[in-house]
Amino acid sequence: MQFQMRQFQLRVQGAQVQGARAASQEVTIEAASEAEAIQMAAKNGWQVLSIASTEEIINEVASKQKGQFPLLQFSQELLTLLEAGLNLNEAITTLHNKETRAGAAATLGEILLALQHGKSFSDTLAELPAIFPDIYVASMRAAERRGNLPEALGRFVNYQLQFDQIKKKLVSAAIYPAMLLGVGALVTLFLLGYVVPKFSVVYESSGRDIPWMSQMLLGFGKAIAGHSTLFLIGLGSLVGSIAYAFSVPAVRAQLLEWLLTLPFVAPRAAEFRLSRFYRALSLLLHAGIPLTKGLAMVAPMLMEAQQQQLALARRAVEEGQSFSHALEQYGLTTPVAQSLLKVGENTGRLSDMLERSAKFHDEEFARWVDWASKMLEPLLMTVIGVVIGAVVVLMYMPIFELAGSLS
Repeated sequence: MQFQMRQFQLRVQGAQVQGARAASQEVTIEAASEAEAIQMAAKNGWQVLSIASTEEIINEVASKQKGQFPLLQFSQELLTLLEAGLNLNEAITTLHNKETRAGAAATLGEILLALQHGKSFSDTLAELPAIFPDIYVASMRAAERRGNLPEALGRFVNYQLQFDQIKKKLVSAAIYPAMLLGVGALVTLFLLGYVVPKFSVVYESSGRDIPWMSQMLLGFGKAIAGHSTLFLIGLGSLVGSIAYAFSVPAVRAQLLEWLLTLPFVAPRAAEFRLSRFYRALSLLLHAGIPLTKGLAMVAPMLMEAQQQQLALARRAVEEGQSFSHALEQYGLTTPVAQSLLKVGENTGRLSDMLERSAKFHDEEFARWVDWASKMLEPLLMTVIGVVIGAVVVLMYMPIFELAGSLS
């Protein structure tokens, strides 16, 4: 039985010399297993303090710096080189030679080394789960068996581009409302911290009674002006805390989970997840992955309640029910998707109909985002206008009363 050679990084210590132990050092040894690497180190007189394979080291780095490896860019460039006629080793070598980012270059170097030692492309990717998702690895493994790696890469690129397009649309739709809120907040703070205290001095010198609501506003403005340093520190701390909270993935995930439960958003969020589910399952079916195995692999893309429904639907499919009927029975289809899936089952083009379903719902979701943003912008402008207008009216109310008494 022939073992594939792997690289191991060892921290070792040399033998004692005149009672003194030599300083520790790191060495790289190529061996078939950890035990063999340790034996080779012992033959050189080294005591092994720690050992790790290069794959484990890269995985550890990737888990800490997840998202830095450009998976979509890698797939696009690899597809271009393969379609140009290069074989896989030549394409990976080319990508490794042109890469300037240290983390990405290390990952490509590990892939290239594994390929040179005879390991398959999919097995190499499977050893880097922090970078390459299960769907990607499964697609590449099936493509290797069928000899259509460029086609599988092209489908993954299209899959990822569609998802990125929806993300960009959501981000662009949120930019203008966020700017409105920011500008409105700054104008309100300027009025409260600078303009209102000036009016307060004028009203106090007049000696006249002013409405209680104006008194509250003027008192609040004086408090801000009198403790401006403390207020700015508190405001800066609040903004910094919010920014830090948004930089923590767990907090972002909890906030997103809460947003997705809002009555106005929840139905659309469920449809969007179903769209991702259809597209990912289509990708796996096109690659040759069996339906039940594909259902298990794409389950994490759904919400927890939907995952439980999918588990029941998968069991129903395994017991002989049709795929479309099982999804309909457990609430994992829409009327449009249900009709398309039935057509796909009857014509043997289930993967194509899943792709069509995903495309239909993506377009519907994009239209809803446009509509929601167009509704939200005037609503926010109205709220900001009401707040600023209320501050201005309360500032001038004593002047209005004075003018009324004089008339």
